[in-house]
Amino acid sequence: MVRDTSQEEPAIRFQDVNKSFGDHVVLDQLNFTVNKGDRVTLIGPSGSGKTTILRLVMTLEELTGGYIFIDGQPLTHDLRDGRRVELKEKHRNEVRKRIGMVFQQFNLFPNMTVIENIIEAPVHVLKVPKSQAITRARELLDKVGLADKEHAHPLELSGGQQQRVAIARALAMDPEILLLDEVTSALDPEIVGEVLEVLREVARTTDITMLIVTHEMQFARDVSNRVLMFDSGSIVEEASPEVMFTQPTEQRTRDFLAAVLGD
Repeated sequence: MVRDTSQEEPAIRFQDVNKSFGDHVVLDQLNFTVNKGDRVTLIGPSGSGKTTILRLVMTLEELTGGYIFIDGQPLTHDLRDGRRVELKEKHRNEVRKRIGMVFQQFNLFPNMTVIENIIEAPVHVLKVPKSQAITRARELLDKVGLADKEHAHPLELSGGQQQRVAIARALAMDPEILLLDEVTSALDPEIVGEVLEVLREVARTTDITMLIVTHEMQFARDVSNRVLMFDSGSIVEEASPEVMFTQPTEQRTRDFLAAVLGD
C-alpha cells in the first residue's frame, strides 16, 4: 500500500529566500515553515520584511532567489537539473487558489455591492455556480455580522464593516491558507476590536492555516501558536506566544516589545 505523505508537507515552506529592491536587501536567506493548521504571527519593526513575506506568498512580488513551497508544491520557481527555473503563470494561478489574503486597505470594488464583491472570485476563478456562491456569501456575511448589508456598496459602510466584508470575500474562496497583513492598521481605534473578534472566531472554528502580520500584540497572543520576531530581513527569535511575550530570549525582541507594549 502506498503511504500518503501529503499530510506531512508543511502548508508553507520558505527555502533560502532572498528578496531585494535594487541594492536594498529585504529578506536574506530566509528559511522557515508554517505547518498545516498553524497560526503563525510575524512581529517586528516596520521595514523588517514581514509584509514582503506575505506578498511573496501571494505572488504580488517576485523572488530574487530561493524557493517557496505550498503543500510541497513549488510556487513560482523550482530546481530542475541543478537549475532554478521560473514556473508558468498557469501553475502559479493553480497553487495560488489555495491562498486568501486580507490587506491593510480593503480593496473592495466600489461599483459592486457587498455580495457582488464576495461572489466575484468564486464565480470567475473557481467557476462556482452563481446561486451556490450567493448562498455561501450570505453564510459568510452572517458570520461577520453583516447579513443586512449584502446590497450596500462599500462606500456606504464604515471602515470596520468594509474590512469584515474583505474577510468574508477571502473566506469565500475556501482557502487552505489565509494571509493577514496588518488588517486593522487603516481602522479607527474604536472599531479595531470588531474586526479582530471576527478573526478570532475564524481561528476558533476553522482549521485554516494563518500567516499573520500585526502590531496588535494581544491578538497575536490570542490566535497564534507560534510567533516569529523579524528584524532586517531575518528571524531574530521564534517561540510560543506565552514565551515570546513574557520571557523573550533576545535583547532585540525585548526592546521591540517594550516599545510597542509601553513597558
